[in-house]
Amino acid sequence: MSLSRWSLFLACGLASSLCLAEVSIEGAPEVGVFVSQYTHFQPGERVLTRENQPIEPTRSIPATLGTKFGMRYRLVGKRTGDTPLTLLYLTPGVIGADGQRHDKFEVTQALVVEAPSDVMAFEFTEPYEMVKGEWRFLVFQGDRLLAEQHFDVR
Repeated sequence: MSLSRWSLFLACGLASSLCLAEVSIEGAPEVGVFVSQYTHFQPGERVLTRENQPIEPTRSIPATLGTKFGMRYRLVGKRTGDTPLTLLYLTPGVIGADGQRHDKFEVTQALVVEAPSDVMAFEFTEPYEMVKGEWRFLVFQGDRLLAEQHFDVR
């Protein structure tokens, strides 16, 4: 085999092995409201929580300050330098403090190989964020949809 054919063979083998090592979600995500013992939230206030914060399973979300909802999932196949995740929050139309309507929020999140789980969550920290209706959370890596959840904020 000539050197150029060997190089092509090797390159094709490497490319196909990289394609097989895609990031994927292992098992079913935990979905619902993140449980907090703190109850007297003020606008703009956030309470720091631990990685293993319990999740009350539900898709029906109360529109109250301090409510944090979303999903926790386990990614397998993560490698340092991989394409980051895109977290897409589709809202029923949040009117920000600036008066602008936001039908979506987009967050880019680097993959952390050592993290045992990943989280996509939204926390109501301002009264104007508590918009009732359907909220959709989508997790992408590049153009691949890894997870999608729907929530009914009431």
